[in-house]
Amino acid sequence: MRVLIVEDDPLLGAGLQIGLGQDGYVAEWLQSADPAEHALRVEHFDVMVLDLGLPGRDGLKLLRDLRQQGIDLPVLILTARDAIADKVAGLDAGADDYLVKPFDLDELNARIRALLRRFANPPNPLLQRGLWLPL
Repeated sequence: MRVLIVEDDPLLGAGLQIGLGQDGYVAEWLQSADPAEHALRVEHFDVMVLDLGLPGRDGLKLLRDLRQQGIDLPVLILTARDAIADKVAGLDAGADDYLVKPFDLDELNARIRALLRRFANPPNPLLQRGLWLPL
């Protein structure tokens, strides 16, 4: 499974890349929105871990832009922004989960696994009409 980490903090980004790698993920780490958007256009990722406080374009703006482009990749926001309004804004912008720093790597991994499970088996939007026959 490929994870795109978008995190501007060098210590945290490198730590996430190593930690997720030790758990069997192929993790690519980028430090700003523009390279992340480019990577998503040319490579396949199974999930993105996204910080909001990025240099240049904010992570929330990147997320909105990706959703407007039809990119439906599962996104977990990982940020220090812990106000309810920030969480609501992140989820309303298209995030699938929201985790506040500081965090535990085991919890992050569990949330990633949950996203991967959910997106691996999307609901079937096809409606079928059936007949009920009495016995």
